[in-house]
Amino acid sequence: MPTLFENFRNNFQRLRHRKWLMLSAFVIAGMLIWLLLRDGEESVVHATAIVQRGDIENLVTATGTLQPRDYVDVGAQVSGQLTVLHVEVGSEVNEGDLLAEIDATVYLAKVDATRAQLRNQRAQLLDREAQLKLAQVNYTRQQNLQKEDATTQEALQSAEASLQSAKAQIEALQAQIQQIESSLRAEEANLEFARIYAPMDGTVVSITSRQGQTLNTNQMAPTLLRIADLSTMTVQAQVSEADISKLQKGMKVYFTTLGGEGRRWYSQLSRIEPTPTVLNNVVLYNALFDVPNPNGLLMTQMTTQVFFVAAEARDVLLVPMSALSFSAPRLPPEAREGKPAGERATERPSRPKIRDARAAGPRAATVNVLNAKGIIENRDVQVGVTNRVQAEILAGLEEGEHIVTGIQQTAKAPTDNARPWGPRMMR
Repeated sequence: MPTLFENFRNNFQRLRHRKWLMLSAFVIAGMLIWLLLRDGEESVVHATAIVQRGDIENLVTATGTLQPRDYVDVGAQVSGQLTVLHVEVGSEVNEGDLLAEIDATVYLAKVDATRAQLRNQRAQLLDREAQLKLAQVNYTRQQNLQKEDATTQEALQSAEASLQSAKAQIEALQAQIQQIESSLRAEEANLEFARIYAPMDGTVVSITSRQGQTLNTNQMAPTLLRIADLSTMTVQAQVSEADISKLQKGMKVYFTTLGGEGRRWYSQLSRIEPTPTVLNNVVLYNALFDVPNPNGLLMTQMTTQVFFVAAEARDVLLVPMSALSFSAPRLPPEAREGKPAGERATERPSRPKIRDARAAGPRAATVNVLNAKGIIENRDVQVGVTNRVQAEILAGLEEGEHIVTGIQQTAKAPTDNARPWGPRMMR
């Protein structure tokens, strides 16, 4: 049977063994935490950009379509069957060329009938003129007889009445002849309208009527074809209401086409139509400008990507917009003078004026420059033309300097003699 001393010794050994186990666990945990902290130190890596020279443009973009600047829709002024069409789409025509013919049988018959009626009226006029001469002779005879008291007063009055009647009949016939001549001119014009001629030089770009078709001008004037002068085209660009205030008449503009392989056509803004077009609740204004088309590469209804140049600069220092920090706007005078906020709140705020980007002048901004020693310093600069991506630097930076554009990532910075986690654990 174990003694009291032996029991005490066994209990003491078990307790000491437990303490060593706990102490070992704490030591191992502390080493793990130290290793994690040792490999987990983080350092900030900044994204930088180099100040370099280039070109910059502040653009207003829009989509548009091409249309001929000068064109005319050729229609028919008389009804009838379209018997002959002398042109086709793409035909080059000159002013006065015969384009089409309408069946003129009815109009020719009307002209012949009116001419015959006119000849009849002229023949009747000759007869009335002969009767007028006879009435004049008879009246003169009766006057002479009356002087010699050889005739009665009734015979003289009858001769005078016959003379006046002959004159009236001649005037009536002359009026009828003028009326028939006017009708004849109208019938001859209708006969001439049966032959349709080109009103201008150009190209036949579309034909809406076909040979053999019956044209009816009583309801509406039918359009046969369209002639356009393709030497000068007009671009109709649709600009949103948010950008229309940035456009000015005469500003530089260029556009590209889908099949133009990046070629640019340059021009100047001619006019802005005041009446908008609402498309799917979007308000769009038409901005138009002309462009020469001597080679005929631009065609009707081509889709264009239009770029209005609000401001531009060539061969200047450029930096990304993300590197700039612009100054806060200046406070109003009453705020700088310490006027109570309640009084300022009662005043009606003034609407900001829209300024042209080219006339706004330089703006103040700050950038962070990474110098040769790796130290970041804050520097004031003057900014000129800007767009959504880049900004022109007028003063404050030199070509080739590195500027901070943001934080690229946070990376672990291992200390000297640090090894990967895997091999350390294997040891």
